[in-house]
Parts: sequence; structure tokens; C-alpha cells
Amino acid sequence: MSSFAIRAGMVPVTQRVRAYFAPVNRTTEAPALFDPGKYGMFSLDSPPAPWIDLGWIDNFQRISLTPNEPLRAGVRGTAAAQFRGILDARIEFDFREWGKLQMALGGGSEHMNVLASDPNATAQPSGGTPLAAAAVLSGSSATQINLGVGVVNGFSLGDLVAVDADYQQQTGYVGAGISAAYVNSPSDVNQDANYIRRVTFNIGRVAQLTTTALVLAQPLLGGTPAPGMSVQKVIAFVDREGGAFFQEWSALFVLEEQSGGRICFHYPRLSPTSTVHPTTTSLPPTVQREKQIEISKPISSTALHAAFIALPHTDENDGQIAICYRSYFPAAMAGVY
Repeated sequence: MSSFAIRAGMVPVTQRVRAYFAPVNRTTEAPALFDPGKYGMFSLDSPPAPWIDLGWIDNFQRISLTPNEPLRAGVRGTAAAQFRGILDARIEFDFREWGKLQMALGGGSEHMNVLASDPNATAQPSGGTPLAAAAVLSGSSATQINLGVGVVNGFSLGDLVAVDADYQQQTGYVGAGISAAYVNSPSDVNQDANYIRRVTFNIGRVAQLTTTALVLAQPLLGGTPAPGMSVQKVIAFVDREGGAFFQEWSALFVLEEQSGGRICFHYPRLSPTSTVHPTTTSLPPTVQREKQIEISKPISSTALHAAFIALPHTDENDGQIAICYRSYFPAAMAGVY
């Protein structure tokens, strides 16, 4: 092989960026970790658990605002050493696909499921009093929700459904599998028995109906329903500008390789933010929440803009604080340097 061919393999040529997210355990603040040695060059269409594929993204920008500060000494204050200042990194991009997770990450606060409403309920912007929930029976799985004869008739092929526990005045993080909201006091949620299903990420699409069960198109993110859970029909998703809760997720961004190897950016902990660093004059505040991408006038695609601040993670190998890991899988037979 010629030296030119070896060096050519060292030039990464990429086409698009793929985004994968996984929930952080909010109780322990334990992130989901991407181990490049364990997962390697995984198939982009089949990410390893617990990573969730959120599709292709556009306008991916990594913004590093961590300064290197000189330690000065001597009569003339010459730089004798360096140290890192406050760790600060942001990322911004546009989700090209809309879904519950994409909206939750773009909005940043509690993300609501609009439950099918009682026709006589008082109108509410995030959904009023819903129709009664149906109890999930034993023997259910992450893809099959057993309800019993007759109860299934309340659902139709293609329905979205939320599967989670009744709210029973508990406080703290709520939501099966993924922390969807934080309850300070039962009075904050009006002691609504349906509140957890209003915010849960445990959502599925009905792909098949049997005489006794709902068969879902994809497994529930929370896994097999626990005893005592119930199911309700979801009409739409809604997020709000405002709210006290902050989403927190682990993220992995993969630059799709065309040649020259794969590049991955792993952020153990990301939390949505609305602006870049306020002291950075070259980067204006993020004010655009959606972006119109022209297809052919007057038709355009609407993208969800998302902005995040990176939170710290203590590296298990040496105790150093890090906020992002950049890994590179070289192309076959490429030079090392």
C-alpha cells in the first residue's frame, strides 16, 4: 500500500450527525456511559442499550468556553504554569424529527402527554380531566399490555398509550424507567391520580389488538409494567415554556463515516439551556426554538432547535473531572499518526 493511501485513510469524511440519548438516574445522578471499547463500531440503526436513537440532526455545534488561565510568577509576572478555569461547554443543534423525546429535550422542562379527555371536562392547555384509566393485568410485557375482554374495545389500532402507575401522593422523581418530573408536594399536582401518566416517557403505539391485549409497535422504555399500573390513550404531546423541572440526559453524537473512520462525541450529562454563555459576545443568545427549512416554496420542514449545557462527570479511571469524551475509530489500515 502506498504512503498516500495510508495518509488518505486518516482524513475523516462524514455526511450527517446521528443523535442518541439515554436517561440519567436522577436519584443517584448516575449517567449512561458510552464505552468505545465495549460497543465499538455499533450499527447506527441498532444502538446498544440503553441508548435511544433520536434520528439525524443538523447544524451541530460544539461550543467550548473553558478558559486556560496562566499562573504568573517572578518580577515581571511571566507565565510559569497553566490551570484550567471553570469548565463550561455547550452544544446546539436542530432535531429534524419530532417525537416525545425530541420535544422534551428541545423544551427542557416537564413534557406532557395529552390524555384523551372526558368530553365534559374543563378545558386546560395541557389537557383536562381524562377518561378513566384501564388497569394493566398480570402477564403483560414491554410489548404486550393485557387488559382483559371488553376493556380492549376502548382502544383502536394506531392509538398512542401511556402506561404507568397511579399518582398516590408520593414526592420526588416520578415516571417508570425515566424520571419525567419532580413532585415537591401532592398539592402541586392537585393530587391527580393520572399525573404520572401525564408526564411519563413510558409511551407506546398500538400495532395490533387481540381480544384481551394491546400489542405495541416498540417496547416500552420502562420495560415490563409493574403491578398496579394502568394505561390511558394519548392524543398529543405538549411542552411548555417555563416550569421548574430540568431534563438531564446522557448523549452520544456520531458523525456518520463515509471514509476515514468514525468520530463520536459522548456527553455523560447534558441539561437543556436557553442561551450560550452570557459573557460571550460572539455567540448571540438562543432565541429561535423552531427553524423553518425550505423544501420548495411554499413548503418547508420544521426543525426543533435544542441547546444544552454539559454537566461534570468524574472519570472512573483517574478521578479527573470531564464534560465530554471525543473518540475516533480509525479506518482499516489507516496510519496511526
